Parts: sequence; structure tokens; C-alpha cells
Amino acid sequence: MNKPVAGFSKLSKEEKINWIAKEYFSTPLEAITLLKNYWNSDEKIQKLHDEFIENTISNFYIPLGVAPNFLINGKYQTIPMAIEESSVVAAAAKSAKFWSTRGGFKATVINTEKIGQVHFLFKGDVSKLELFFAQTKAKFFSETKSITKNMQKRGGGILDIILKDKTDLLDNYFQLHATFETKDSMGANFINSCLEQFAKTLKQEAQSYELFTASEKELQVIMSILSNYVPNCIVRAEVSCPIEDLAEKHITNPQDFAERFVQAVQIAEVEPYRAVTHNKGIMNGIDAVVLATGNDFRAVEAGIHAYAAKSGHYSSLSHAKIENGIFKFWLEIPLALGTVGGLTSLHPLVKLSLEMLENPSAKELMQTVAVAGLAQNFAALRSLTTTGIQDGHMKMHLNNILNQFEANEDERILIQKHFKLNAVSHSAVVELIENLRK
Repeated sequence: MNKPVAGFSKLSKEEKINWIAKEYFSTPLEAITLLKNYWNSDEKIQKLHDEFIENTISNFYIPLGVAPNFLINGKYQTIPMAIEESSVVAAAAKSAKFWSTRGGFKATVINTEKIGQVHFLFKGDVSKLELFFAQTKAKFFSETKSITKNMQKRGGGILDIILKDKTDLLDNYFQLHATFETKDSMGANFINSCLEQFAKTLKQEAQSYELFTASEKELQVIMSILSNYVPNCIVRAEVSCPIEDLAEKHITNPQDFAERFVQAVQIAEVEPYRAVTHNKGIMNGIDAVVLATGNDFRAVEAGIHAYAAKSGHYSSLSHAKIENGIFKFWLEIPLALGTVGGLTSLHPLVKLSLEMLENPSAKELMQTVAVAGLAQNFAALRSLTTTGIQDGHMKMHLNNILNQFEANEDERILIQKHFKLNAVSHSAVVELIENLRK
């Protein structure tokens, strides 16, 4: 491509695809065919997907799997998971089965407060600003009544608004820091609409406030936006059982296993290099369910990783201990999720996933997602402290390698038989394929 394209967004989907194929591919027809092969044959569904984002040219598929046998708060669930990484769904299902005979998972929503902020600059007398805010606070509530009316009917709304002085961090920097309850919606549009009205009210009232000087009346709103850091929207998931009940095929010495497991978690609590990979494993489970249920996994990721560093030191999200002969493993994470609004009412597979979960409330979905993360973490740590992580992972990865080399059915049977008794590695699989084809 030697020059920019003008008016690309105004082109039809066919025209966009033809332009891309011509500009970037040596075999344009093959590129066009590939893109169209991933279109949905149902025109109505394809149109729905086309309108989710801008400049749509095709669909990018991610497998949707299920992990059954999750016993959560005494009730069995089958959890939908949208993810492409080998062994994640299998590991979750294995953990679910393991804990289903040991009391299952317990999950509790601790609180559901969400946050939004109006960031502004004020050059003047801080005591006058504080007095102004105290006298104006009621107006922030009254002038958002039309926005909050429906949310209040569902038991939500604006919880509080406070003025924060941040001038120790940045010259003249202040915030209106607002907290919200959004019930079963994630609430981004609701929160942002409230915040933008707060900003209008703030500017208008400042201009007519008699105690402000002319320069103080011209306070500058920089932006109004929700925060994806929700440290007061917390869910806890946990498992526990007597140490002797941990015994199974790969855990012949439950006491030794429990001690090694706790030590592995403690390493992730103090060592950031390990904590990042440890928490990534937790997010394998969390993201897969968040994506399958139409929620924003990027926002969830950002908020959870910020929470992992809330002490100033990036650390493990999960914790474990042995107490009076009982093994306990748990995590507490911030999750801002919704079961109404957004993709939850548009994407057919999101609706199916939520129905599979028996149409949960936002709190119930928070519990399910947290449990998926804990189950994933347990599976990883169990492998790491017993057989090693690569044994199970590479066996799951074997199919990907076979697909990459387009192995035929006879080759697959011989290769899979061989690797039942031998360690799987990419090079070993390639060498065997080459030998079979000689």
C-alpha cells in the first residue's frame, strides 16, 4: 500500500473487501473467498454481526465450549466458555468434577459499588470550592433525575458524590468522585450519562457562584468517565476440605500436596514474575465466561490487574492455607458485569449462554465467573505441583499441531498412539510426521 485510502468507511462491505484483497494480497480471490467463508449463512445473523462494530469484513470465530459439573452454592451449573487456548475448558471441567465430591464451590458477592469521576482543574481558593460543592451537591442529584429514574425503579442509582482534592498529584487537579449501584446492568452508559450531566451542572453553577472570582468561575472540566477499577464491587469464591479428602490418582500424599500447593500460592504472593503468570491462568477462566456472556473482558482484565497491585506490589489474586487439618483455597476479585443491556440482548450465542446459566442476575454471574477463575487456578497449580503443566497441555495441543501439518486419519491414529506413551513436543511431533511420510 503506497497511499492512504479516502472514504473507506463509506464503502460497502464488498467494496471494502475488494480493496483490501487488491492492496494487500498476492492472490486476491483466495483472500476474498476466505473472508466470505466465515460469513454466517443466515443473512439476519450476519447483518447483526456487521453492525456490532465499524468496517466489518467477516467474522473471527472463537470456540464456545462448556465445562459441566460445577457445584456452586449447592447447585449444579454447566458453564459456557469462549476461548481458543488448548486445555482451558478441560482443566475447568476437571476442577469442577474434583470439587463436586468435596463440598463444591462457595461464592459470595461482598459488594457491588461502581465508580465514575468528573476530572477538572480549579485555580483558586480550595476552601471556597469545598463550600461551593457542599451547597451544590443536591443539584447534582436533582439534575440527573431523568437519567436515574428507571435505574432507581430497579433499586439502583447514584449512591454518593464527593469532592476529591488531588493537587498533591497534579497542579489544580480535583475530582467529583461518584459511586453507583447499577443492579443487573454493567451500567457504563448510565454512569457516563450521569457524569456528563454532573460536568454541565458543575460548570453552570460555578459561573453563577457569587463567592468565586472571575477566574475561579472558569474552572475547566477535562473529562467525565466511569472507572473500570471497581475495588468495592467484589466477589469471593472458595473451596475447602479436610486434607485427607484431597487424595486422588495424582495426589497419593495429600499432606505433601497441600503444603506444596500453599507454598506455590505464597510464591505468587511475593514474586511478581510468578504472580503475572499465576493470575493469567485465573483470567483464562474468567475471560472465557465473561466473553461467552457478552461482557467486556478488557475492562474486567484492567480492573482485576489493578486490584492485584492495590498494595503497591503486584501479587497473587488467590490465596491458600492449611488450618486445623483443613485445606482452604480462595480468591476475591472486582467484577463489574451485566446480564441486561449491550450484547446480552443482541448476540444469539450470548443469549444462549445466559439461558444455559438459567438467566442469572448480575450478582449470580459474578459468582459463576469468580468460580471459573478459581477452578482454572486450582487446575494449573495441581498440575504444577504434581505432574507438571506441560504433560496435559501438550497433549491437548497435539491436535493443533496435527491440523497445522494437515495430518490424515491414518497418520493421526499412529501419532496419537505413539504419544500416549511419549512426551509431546512440537519438534517430536514434526519428526514423527516426517518419518511417517518418508
